[in-house]
Amino acid sequence: MSDPQHIVCPHCHTTNRVAADDRAQADCGKCHQPLFTGHSVALDQAAFERHIGRSDIPVLVDFWAPWCGPCRQMAPAYEQAAGQLEPAMRLAKVDTEAVPALGSRFNIRSIPTLALFKGGREVARQAGAMGAADIVRWVRMHGG
Repeated sequence: MSDPQHIVCPHCHTTNRVAADDRAQADCGKCHQPLFTGHSVALDQAAFERHIGRSDIPVLVDFWAPWCGPCRQMAPAYEQAAGQLEPAMRLAKVDTEAVPALGSRFNIRSIPTLALFKGGREVARQAGAMGAADIVRWVRMHGG
């Protein structure tokens, strides 16, 4: 059995200890929902801090806005990528209109922008819309 990892629930944002081998089937100890659904999770500022700061798996964040055409175009591809990349990582979305402080803090100048976080810090960034295969390839190229 592998060492337990901290995984933040996409539903209630509680941190769970889960054996790496059991991640795919694991449920949250608090809300009993699956820890991985094959979909991205929308984050506000508090949830962002929990997922980035307390998760032992990488977190890929799509910084986007509802008025952005390329962002809306990329959304289905991002969801496809979530289905392929989970449970090795969490895919999240931050609406820079709803949470402008995060866009400002990370100096997001164009959207969509993907940022890969590991161990609480940003390790890679890519601006511009991409297809699912390109998202998966880019993440894996950067160790996600």
